Amino acid sequence: MTSTTAPPATPGRTPTRRVPGDLLVLGVEVALLAVAVLVGALLNARDAGLHADAAPLYATWRPHLGWGSPAALLVAVAVVGWGARWARTARWGLLLISAWLAAVAWTLSLALVDGWTAGLTRRLTAQAEYLHEVPGVTDIPAMLAGFTDRILDFQPAAWSTHTAGHPPGALLIFVWLDRAGLAGGAAAGLACVLLGATVAVSVPVTLRALGAADAARAVIPFLVLLPGAVWVGASADGIFAAVVAAGLALLAVRGWAVAAVGGALLGFALHLSYGFPLVGVLALAVLALRRTHRWGALLAACAGVAAVTGVFVAAGFQWWVGYHLVVERYYQGWAADRPYRYWVWANLAALLLSAGPVLGPALRRALVAAWRLGMPPALGRWRASRRLVGSAAVRTAGPTVLLPLAAALAVLGADLSGLSKAEVERIWLPFTVWLLVATAWLPLGSRRWWLAGQAATALAVNHLLWTVS
Repeated sequence: MTSTTAPPATPGRTPTRRVPGDLLVLGVEVALLAVAVLVGALLNARDAGLHADAAPLYATWRPHLGWGSPAALLVAVAVVGWGARWARTARWGLLLISAWLAAVAWTLSLALVDGWTAGLTRRLTAQAEYLHEVPGVTDIPAMLAGFTDRILDFQPAAWSTHTAGHPPGALLIFVWLDRAGLAGGAAAGLACVLLGATVAVSVPVTLRALGAADAARAVIPFLVLLPGAVWVGASADGIFAAVVAAGLALLAVRGWAVAAVGGALLGFALHLSYGFPLVGVLALAVLALRRTHRWGALLAACAGVAAVTGVFVAAGFQWWVGYHLVVERYYQGWAADRPYRYWVWANLAALLLSAGPVLGPALRRALVAAWRLGMPPALGRWRASRRLVGSAAVRTAGPTVLLPLAAALAVLGADLSGLSKAEVERIWLPFTVWLLVATAWLPLGSRRWWLAGQAATALAVNHLLWTVS
């Protein structure tokens, strides 16, 4: 009897199959989320220091509607009803433009459920946010040179929470917006939405460049209806996800010069978050899956990373010094109270709400595909792994297997580190979008149902909870 879990030769065109395994994984997801909510409520009742009223999410329970509600519902209905078919048949350029516009509409509609002011213009103006520090940056070189001196808390000139918790590239983005005449919370919030939505373009461009054209089309509706869009609009993590995705896309396309630009973007990404060395796992996967000039592209990308890092070092900021100080700052705040024994597994429940219920079944199928392609045994042997990467099967299916598994490895590293206790629904967005590449393995006939589940998750979170920090 033929196994119902055997992957097709071409991801993105999986025929319709009934697979009880998907339902089993979905049940595990529901159980994990239910336990995380119940245990979180009990720990909050005991004042256990979760600092998250709606654990496992950093939010408060507040059912509400807004004038973005009907718009979000309309976008969801359109994408669920026609998105998968349009993605299969539209011209590539038109499809990418449509994907970006739809992602912008979805993200902006979700933000406006909370209203224009609370949902967008004030999201980045709170005392803990970057815009609080922008007026004080009158000399960018001086800011960079003295950045690490202000990381630790309990001193008069200490940076605000988000600024101190990230390298200076994050603050620089909003300083540059201000210098360009786009000052204030509205411009910053819209920048998060407009740039964050580009992941719906960068990820499929990467897949297509790596030879998975059908898969690139298949994942687009899932990237558009990303439940994590609740946090993309508007948080700086949406911009971070966009920078990482664009850098990886440039690594995938041909040409050493383009790879160098991609490396420069990833080098800048390192100066957006101290957690982004983990992006290296994804970058290596992309480079391994390139059809030609892998070593040349690797050297060019490393040169790009080194060039950007060198600019920051020359300006007076040393990443490794900032990292050691930010770990100390991390435990000067809520992280000292938040129990690792809860968040180390409850983080995964928060990830489910950001990635959507499709995550588990899609990853299950990617793991099955990896096994069928012979990846686990080959990866332990250098020569076998080289033959595997060069094989026709992996050239077609490899991107939809290796990229989500690389993202899962990065998430696992971030989770076990203890430096991501809570708020991962937004912090892990740069990895979440690559986890959803595994949706290319879903059966054609089931995708509409999974898209509906994705949309329902985002709508439920945004209408039942107040996610404004």
